Parts: sequence; C-alpha cells; structure tokens
Amino acid sequence: MSPDAAEQFLAGRINYERAASMPSSEAAYKLDRMRELLRRLGDPHQRLPIVHIAGTKGKGSTAAMIAAIGTAAGLRVGRFTSPHLNRIEERLAIDGRVCEPETLAGLLEHLRPTIEAMDQQGEQWSPTYFEILTAAALSWFAERRVDWAVLEVGLGGRLDSTNVCRPRLSIVTSISLDHTRQLGETTAAIAAEKAGIIKPGVPVLSGVQDPEPREVIRRVARQNNCWLLELGEDFGFQYRPPRHLERAPAAGFLDFWGRAFGDQTSYQDVPLTLPGRHQAANAALALAAVEMLRRQGAAISASAVHRGLAEMSWPARIEVVGRRPVVVLDAAHNVASVAALVESLDESFSVARRVLVFATTQEKDLRGMLERMVGHFDHIILTRYQENPRGVPPELLQTLVASLAARTDLPKMPTVEIAPTPNDAWSAVHRRARPDDLVCVTGSFVLAGQMRRCIAARPLS
Repeated sequence: MSPDAAEQFLAGRINYERAASMPSSEAAYKLDRMRELLRRLGDPHQRLPIVHIAGTKGKGSTAAMIAAIGTAAGLRVGRFTSPHLNRIEERLAIDGRVCEPETLAGLLEHLRPTIEAMDQQGEQWSPTYFEILTAAALSWFAERRVDWAVLEVGLGGRLDSTNVCRPRLSIVTSISLDHTRQLGETTAAIAAEKAGIIKPGVPVLSGVQDPEPREVIRRVARQNNCWLLELGEDFGFQYRPPRHLERAPAAGFLDFWGRAFGDQTSYQDVPLTLPGRHQAANAALALAAVEMLRRQGAAISASAVHRGLAEMSWPARIEVVGRRPVVVLDAAHNVASVAALVESLDESFSVARRVLVFATTQEKDLRGMLERMVGHFDHIILTRYQENPRGVPPELLQTLVASLAARTDLPKMPTVEIAPTPNDAWSAVHRRARPDDLVCVTGSFVLAGQMRRCIAARPLS
C-alpha cells in the first residue's frame, strides 16, 4: 500500500472528526468493535506499558511533555495524540519522531485484511477511522518494543477507542464544558466520562481543580481502590512566565513540589518552552507522572527532566510563527482554552494593538468563546476553515460579535470583517496588520493547520 493509497483507504472509513455533527448515542462509541479488532491483531496493547491521559484540555500537551522527558532519559517512548495539524502521521511518534508516511502505509496494509474481514460481519463491526489509527499506533509501538506508550484519549474517556488498555498510570488533566452532546451538560457529568479511564488498582493523577468534577474523580478512584494524587493537594508548582515574546523566544520557568512520592520531591527552575500557566499545570502533571514512573522502575534523571522540557516543541500551542508583526498560532477550541490563551497573551506579550483571526466548530459554546476574546482585540477577522462540514459560517460569528461589541463594559470595541476562507483571512491580515501588531490565529485545530500553510506560503516578514 502506497502512502496515497493509505490516505484513500482511511478516507473511506467513518470519521466522526469530519462529520457534520458528532453522534451522541453510546452505540456509536462502544468498545466491543475495538476489542475485537485488537484481538484479531494479537492484542498488541497487552504487551505495552501505557500511560493513559484524558481531560477536556491539556491532555495532548501533557502527553508530549511526558514523552519528551522519557526520550531525553534514553527510553524508547511511543506517543499517540489527536487530532493532527498538517498530516495524519503526526498522531503517531516514537522518540519524538513522527511516523513516516511509508511506515503508516505499511501498518495499514498489515491491518487491512483484518479490517475487511470485520467489514463482512456488518456495518456495526466496521472499524472507524479513529479505531484504525489507534490499532495502528498500538501495533507499531508493540512491534518497536517501546519502553512506554503514552496514549491521549480522543473523546471523553469511558467509550474512547484507547480505553481498551490497562495502563500503568491514568491521568485526568482538567474538566470544563466541551462536547456536551456526547459527554453531558455539566462538568460533573463530563468528569464521570473522563473518569472512565480509571482502572482498578491503577494509580491516578488528577489536575482537576473545580470542586464538583474533582469530587467525581475522587469517588471513582475510591471505588476502584486507586492511589489518587491531586494537583494542589499532593503536588503543585510555581510558574514564572516568559516576557516580551514579541521580541525573541524565551522560556518560562517552573518550580515543582511533591510530597506523596515516598520522599519530598522538588524541581527548581525547570524551563518550559510552552507559554502559559495552563501549560505549567500540564508540566506539573508530567513531572508527577515521571515520579510515578520512577516508582515503577523507570530510570529518569533530573537532567533528563530539564532537557526534555527545554527541547520539546508542540505546535499550535501559543506558537510564535512570525515577528514584525508577531503572529501567534493557537488551537484553543473551547471557553476554557480561549480564556487561557487571552491570559497568556496579556502575560507574555507587550503589544498594544492586536488582530484576531477566528474560526471554530459547530456544537461549541460560540458566544462563550467570543465573550472571552472580543474585548481584547482591536480588529477581528472571522473566517471558516475548508474541507470540513463542521465549520461555523462567519456570518453567524459576526452576529454574535456585534451583540457582544454593543456592551459598554468592554475594554476595547473591535472592528470586524469577514473573510470567506483561511487564505482570504491571511490576505486580510496582510492588509490590516502593522509591524508592531500582534496577530493571533485561534479557534480550531483545523483552522490552525490550514492557516499554518497560508502563513508558510506568504509570510508577513
């Protein structure tokens, strides 16, 4: 199977990421099909030491940090994350190196007879796009005999395709409102879905801060007789953010403490290349995970911790992709993540005038997201990402912005324009942005990927 044939093969599968709306019934996400697929492949997941990560936001960054530290320590670490920005192979990586197209094609060629045999059993047994990628990752990691496999949940936790594993460590990063049709209308309901990754006797790390979802995680951990360690209770951090990122790259610094790992544990002045206090919280979870993995026999030195976090890169997380004007690319796609983005822009960039390029996805809290951003930008360019039916029409976004801009308590009253496509939006940036401005592109992973290509083709400076 060639890489092109592999892409066509995947394009023919059910892909909820590209569906006009995501199904809300449990039948669409049941795990029997995934278990059967892996059984026919020899159960590769049962041969892997796994770190399993769920959460509303921060799970991908936490996975990347844990993997980077493990690689810096000389371990062979597999990482499975989603979604991707530019190409599908980004979801699978070993030792920080993304899977080659030919390698993924070979994995899919190996899986294809099993997939086609299951197709013959009826539609309910036909593996989906995400299930196939999950199986490919697990098969690759088992074949390469990784020391650790770090798996990010795709959606929710309880019914996610990755939840067939029995991990060595389970992590829940945060809980906020997102995917409410599938996961529930309250943070407590969503926490119950995320807590579905908790397995009997498996240690749990929790970064959940709000009382109601935090209590759900505690209850499920107790019911499963798990050792639970919580951010703010058993481990914590202090963060010193980078300043003036519009001028030059700079790292923030993290001090970490933990009092539940056998001995008093601390790290001082750990460099953090991903800006923002939300990323510092993710890093604290990653460091707590390192301590748990040490207890399970992993040889990870303090120098590997510093080197892993100092050298890692994780695109589209407050990523500076241009200067004069400074251009920031971020994949924030719910209320909590756009609030964290705005806080980080205020904290680490000293730029008077800001331009926002925004597009997002149906079934999100559109008003809530815009409410957190409108007053912090001078000009807003609303667009719609392409080749995916879930994009929100920019005219609808414009109506919402107009209703918010009418408020008198906003720190700024932005001007607004519509650009039909990301390429049009980037042309508008070329017309509007001044050398001393900040341009922020956010709202969706899909938008971040498409705008990245526009920016590379026509940089501002």
